[in-house]
Amino acid sequence: MASSARLENVIKIENTDVVFVGYGVVAPEFGWDDYKDVDVRGKTILMLINDPAIPDPADPSKLDPKMFKGSAMTYYGRWTYKYEIAAQKGAAAAVIIHETVPAAYPYSVIISSWAKENFEIDAADKNAGAVQIRSWITLDVAKKLLADCGQDFDALKKAAITKEFRPVALNAKANFDLKQTVRPFKSRNVVAKVEGSDAKLKDEWVIYSAHWDHLGKHDDLPGDKIFNGAADNASGVGGLLELATAFTKMKPASKRSVLFMATTAEEAGLLGAKFYAEHPMYPLEKTLADINMDGLSLWGKTRDIEDISFGNSDLDDMLAAATTKQGRVMNPNSQPEKGTFYRADNFEFSKVGLPSLYTGAGRDVIGKPPGFGQQKKDEYVAKHYHQPSDEVNPEWDLSGAAEDLRVLLDVGYRVANGDKFPEWKPGTEFKAKRDAMLKK
Repeated sequence: MASSARLENVIKIENTDVVFVGYGVVAPEFGWDDYKDVDVRGKTILMLINDPAIPDPADPSKLDPKMFKGSAMTYYGRWTYKYEIAAQKGAAAAVIIHETVPAAYPYSVIISSWAKENFEIDAADKNAGAVQIRSWITLDVAKKLLADCGQDFDALKKAAITKEFRPVALNAKANFDLKQTVRPFKSRNVVAKVEGSDAKLKDEWVIYSAHWDHLGKHDDLPGDKIFNGAADNASGVGGLLELATAFTKMKPASKRSVLFMATTAEEAGLLGAKFYAEHPMYPLEKTLADINMDGLSLWGKTRDIEDISFGNSDLDDMLAAATTKQGRVMNPNSQPEKGTFYRADNFEFSKVGLPSLYTGAGRDVIGKPPGFGQQKKDEYVAKHYHQPSDEVNPEWDLSGAAEDLRVLLDVGYRVANGDKFPEWKPGTEFKAKRDAMLKK
């Protein structure tokens, strides 16, 4: 329920120096620091999206697999990280340069996602620690800005892929005058459980998650103003309900308890999942895994299923086994450069150490020509992702979604009855936190 209390707030930042900070990344494990010893407190910083795109010394046509996972996006490439590090560095404003390929979505997604009322968890410091101005600009605007400062975008971008890069002070001053209306608003995760049958194990948990929110209604848009979110993520919530129903009918019943969580405010920054991860209903050290659904297969049965979280935990092996039982194949994330793993609720559970699984629709659609599955995915991202046109399509064939849900049912049931907890694979960035959690 929304509160009627509103606070009018004005953020005014005047005459700040503007500094280009490359990719804005500080990654000690890669010996990388884009900020060096340059003080950006109180300044406006301009940065590139995604990770530093470092060529492979053995083959310059590819990215170096030893740096930032090569072509796969890491958390350092996400806009959320870039604003977080900007706040840590004390910047007054942080501006990200949008490029469609590195960002993995067109600028229209920026507009639809941010040109509306946005939400944050009400932190203890009332979010005073966040950078005051968080912004994006188009590539064309960035190029003109840099040219007006006597700089060349391409040259700066090339310099930014070296460890030797140092921030570049631009011959520019930035002013911001932002008027905000701030209001408290309560929303909720919707949670249900199926209690385990084993007296000793029923206090341990497996989570299935899918976000129930979308972008709401934008009154300033022409034509259709409602963001229905049919694929993203009414389809996932539908799958969540089907799985919950299935677990009530499983024989024998699962030994451990299963939690079915429809999270809120995913589109606002994974806030519902983040809140649960920070304030769990049941101890995380007694929770075995999260299995997340963010969009299901919509175009019929496929010969494959995609493991978006591939390479992180032994949930991969369970997924592969369950898929093989159907006579299908499990494929690794086909587009790790898009950073999809870091853009869904599973990431917030992973951040606190909980092994997570996140699958995507297969590409090899039975009865369709080669490339059909990828074509439909690309078409969705270009035309319907975070747009009012994400509506139920009568051409959808949900038989593929049903098969994928059977796979996820198999995985969750196996975890809920297994002899051991799923584990992170060696070298995964989340393993240390889980190891420390389980030692308590």
